[in-house]
Amino acid sequence: MTPPPDSTAPAVPLEALIRRWRDDAGGTYRTWFLWEERLKNFRSIRRGLAVVVDEVARGTFGNAFRGSSLEVVVGSIAEQRQIFKGADHAFQWKPKLRIPDIYENAENQRAFGRLLDVCLCCDAEAEILSAIRELASRSIKGLGPAAANLLYFLHPTRVVPFNTAIVEGYNTLTGAKVKLGRWDQYLAMREGVLRLNATHRALLSTDLGAIAGLLFDLGSGRYRVEALADEAAWAADLARLREEGAKTGPSKAREGADDLGHTTVQGWLRDLGRALGFEVWVASNDKGRPYAGGWLGDGCLAELPPGLAATPGAEAIRLIDVLWFDRATSRVEAAFEVEHSTSIYSGIVRMLDLAMTQAEGLRGLFLVAPDAREEDVRKQVSRPAFRSIADLRVRWLSYGELERNREAMARFGNGLKAIEAIARDL
Repeated sequence: MTPPPDSTAPAVPLEALIRRWRDDAGGTYRTWFLWEERLKNFRSIRRGLAVVVDEVARGTFGNAFRGSSLEVVVGSIAEQRQIFKGADHAFQWKPKLRIPDIYENAENQRAFGRLLDVCLCCDAEAEILSAIRELASRSIKGLGPAAANLLYFLHPTRVVPFNTAIVEGYNTLTGAKVKLGRWDQYLAMREGVLRLNATHRALLSTDLGAIAGLLFDLGSGRYRVEALADEAAWAADLARLREEGAKTGPSKAREGADDLGHTTVQGWLRDLGRALGFEVWVASNDKGRPYAGGWLGDGCLAELPPGLAATPGAEAIRLIDVLWFDRATSRVEAAFEVEHSTSIYSGIVRMLDLAMTQAEGLRGLFLVAPDAREEDVRKQVSRPAFRSIADLRVRWLSYGELERNREAMARFGNGLKAIEAIARDL
């Protein structure tokens, strides 16, 4: 077999190699990064991922990879020239290994959907990394850093693509020992790639696809380069990221500056609803969470009322964080989505599904979030995609107002008047 160009040539300094790579007609810079169709693919892949998020939120994604909206998206990515060839393999269902475990495990599927949801709706690096760490903390079998290839098409200046050749190229260049399949290893590699990209930005791009393409060609053996001996920096990054992960953990990653957890606020709403005379429903996937010495679902409805359970959107409605029902009529009087740190997309979709089941309308729809998130929530609600919620009068309820007033409302309140008094229109 004839070796690729330059693979047997003497190793050269990195800057000289980058210049040679940019002029190489067969390298990824000219064949993929400058490809005219590349940016069009970004838009179509983003739209496809929005469909995946919507189906997961509605409970209609299903439990198979073949024929799914996700298969369409990763298939499009795998067609992105040689650098992403085989990108769909990581998401193809391996029934004997039961991986990746996002098809048969509904909770894992929702966690994966939340990662995509956050990354579709936000642009801040801290939010993206928090969402990645939250998913990583779940240790979903078979779902590793290959998912970064999806996120790259949402945030090309913040997320580095990831595959075997890219990792090999990075290890060859830096002397690092990055292993496949571990999110902490990926995040440490990302730190190093960002430093390399900043150093050689004039020859590369703010789009991290450029440096990923260079690393891919290195890892594929197309070039030889003088190693940078950056192993110590990589090891330091890995140790620091592991320490940060240990401090935050799966629950702390979800808890923001308010230091109040999603489950805690659901518990407040559960207890307040019962005190005000309502039957209460807690999201089906949260009933088994520990709370106040028992379980979050204690004293709540075990099943949705038959009329609501039979509606087409019932699977999504079951995932609404808290519902208050009139005891006599079993009619929904109030719905609460607790948006602790993620985007509001999934919650809004579930509320729309619920509103469509209420023939006489639904007056009590509330987004509950930390006080500091009010501006962020208002910006998200104002997006064109949410125009249809204007007539629903969804209201904002802050953690602070709920915490300060919940005991008084439970003692002296009646119906929805008290909670409407402390909520504000969006």
